[in-house]
Amino acid sequence: MRTCLFPGTFDPITLGHTDIIDRGLGLFDRLVVGIGTNSAKTPMFSLEERIEWIREIYKNDPRVEVAVYQGLTINFCKEIGASFILRGIRYVSDFEYEKAIADVNRTIAPDIETIFLTTTPQYSSVASTLVRDIYRNGGDVQPFLHKVVLEGIQQHKR
Repeated sequence: MRTCLFPGTFDPITLGHTDIIDRGLGLFDRLVVGIGTNSAKTPMFSLEERIEWIREIYKNDPRVEVAVYQGLTINFCKEIGASFILRGIRYVSDFEYEKAIADVNRTIAPDIETIFLTTTPQYSSVASTLVRDIYRNGGDVQPFLHKVVLEGIQQHKR
């Protein structure tokens, strides 16, 4: 079974993320969306909300799982039996950053391969950081988020 980890904070999960997940499903038998936690970061949306949104979006696809982890991504890969890490690339700057991480990971665990997928052009400017900023300032985030997330953040505002 080809198991892949798609790590991130998913704060919130965007259409750019789901584009990468959906396309990754053609490559892997099992795709674990790994929500990495970092005590130095304070997310806008709760861990429970983020887990629920991902589960709801992929409720009809048993190949997609959601898990939470701390520490090194490469160690979590070993824990869940993932031989691949999936990363989305929007721009050249993303590639440079992600390649450096992939090189370190390959040194630590040569049996775990990082796979890069470039985003579909319509999602290349979608980033959780930008979506949070738009949301925080009362802008329309609808073009960037799945309806499940939109419904969730509308309840969040209440």
